[in-house]
Amino acid sequence: MSNSFSDHSLPPWQQLSLKQQVAQLLVVRTSGHLFDGEIRYPQWEAPTAKLRHWIEDRGVGGVILLGGSVSDLAARIQQMQSWAQVPLLIAADIEQGVGQRFSGATWMPPPMALGAIAKSDLPQACALAREMGAITAREAEAVGLNWLLAPIVDVNNNPENPAISLRAFGEMPEIVIPLIEAFIQGTQDYSVLTTAKHFPGHGDTSTDPHLDLPLIPHPRERLDRVELAPFRAAIAAGVSAVMTAHLQVPALDPDYPATLSFLVLTQLLRQEMGFDGLIVTDALVMQAITRHYGALEAPIMALEAGADVVLMPVDPPGTIEAIYQAVQTGRLSQERLHAKLERIWRAKEQVFRSTLRSEQKQGVSDSSLSWIESIAQPKASEVCRTILHQSLMVHTPSPRESRQTLQPQNLTSDTTIRATNLIVVENLLQASFLGLHTPAITIPQGWGYRLQWVDSQTPVIESINDLQPTLLQLFIQANPFQNTTGLVQIAQRHLEVLLEAGQLKALILCGSPYVWKQFVPLLPSEIPAVFSYGQIPMAQAIALEKLLDLGLAIQGTEYIDQKFTT
Repeated sequence: MSNSFSDHSLPPWQQLSLKQQVAQLLVVRTSGHLFDGEIRYPQWEAPTAKLRHWIEDRGVGGVILLGGSVSDLAARIQQMQSWAQVPLLIAADIEQGVGQRFSGATWMPPPMALGAIAKSDLPQACALAREMGAITAREAEAVGLNWLLAPIVDVNNNPENPAISLRAFGEMPEIVIPLIEAFIQGTQDYSVLTTAKHFPGHGDTSTDPHLDLPLIPHPRERLDRVELAPFRAAIAAGVSAVMTAHLQVPALDPDYPATLSFLVLTQLLRQEMGFDGLIVTDALVMQAITRHYGALEAPIMALEAGADVVLMPVDPPGTIEAIYQAVQTGRLSQERLHAKLERIWRAKEQVFRSTLRSEQKQGVSDSSLSWIESIAQPKASEVCRTILHQSLMVHTPSPRESRQTLQPQNLTSDTTIRATNLIVVENLLQASFLGLHTPAITIPQGWGYRLQWVDSQTPVIESINDLQPTLLQLFIQANPFQNTTGLVQIAQRHLEVLLEAGQLKALILCGSPYVWKQFVPLLPSEIPAVFSYGQIPMAQAIALEKLLDLGLAIQGTEYIDQKFTT
């Protein structure tokens, strides 16, 4: 389709003015929604007129998108590429597939689900990681995304990590390394760039860089063995780009955070580790950087340190002007600017040429909608289902002790339902994976459970009406900008009250394995429970089906016929 680089030739960067050359270093953020009225984060996402000005008149080099449907996204990318004199790098944080950010495409389980499978079957986990990379790259390429800001190669060895958590493939380098190698291999038949993040390793911190600057206190020997090893593996596997981390690592640089450190980006990553692809900053709107270094100074410092691409600067026009002045005054030499442009052009030529060859081979016309045939295909659903099934964890009741039945009573048309499906979630209005049509609600409803929900704004005990027999479903995982401590406390209090009253029928937890490990010891032996790494509708259905299987295997009870759509 026409949202690829084949809409334009790629002119030599030497033909651009100095200010246009500088603008090519910027990747700005906008919404994947096609119309301005749907923008959800106006403080960060440029409306159409401003975005067009930045692309058409200022000549920014790329765009990062978030939100909207996959059809919105395809049209949006086609629109943006039509504005650009130089084809754009189009990026997205799609660590769990295109559907993680853009509805309609495949939303994969969190990478840590593969790490769980790898502990017992590493070859199978690697095969699934390779499929995950291929599915993500194929769907991205189909709609015009050419830069995957994935995979996460951090080793999440801190359970309190609010920024990485399930986004990592695992908690040990020996698990993470083969999985990221497999993921990268899976992408390499497609015209997309990949990104190893967050350098030099963001797994062992309990501070969210969106809010403040984290600290990694470990000595160099430990960093080499744990944090840096996956980046070396990703580079050897052919990763296209490395994203910097907004964190302080005194063993590498006692003065500056990694994003702004010459010692980290140039001496370590470029010279010692031999990486010659793109170095891109993490988003420069994060408080870890802006709070300490300023919106216009930080981009210059990052470029001086060795970054090639400035991601999401606070003020794109002001940033272009500030970098331009830095080049004019000699603070940032033209030689270094040219080296950055060479790497950016190499990346653009890689995705442009391969996409053009693919389209010419397939005979795809500008008006074609054949990209739809690559989105959310049955093979992708089967891979998702396999990952979710194989990474489930269960708390299985003893047959002798169990007297539970998931069906609260024999239902007739005039029966009054006296059982509750209690859903606990951080923010109901932001839970895109939940709705009246999703399995977490529809399946228990078929069993005779009345829906009730709680989020972090809901009073705790008062929300449990009359302490009826209750299926408790918890959706808890670490997310940037969100401290889940309060939600975990709310969930634990509900769990304890239901247990004290003898009204807990069963527990499902979707999200954090760390919370699962905290809650399972609280369960009596007769209470069945299921954990899923995923929160998506497919994960909900699989978890409920497993819960029902546990109940049937234990009690042999009759139950309402329920179709499971996974």
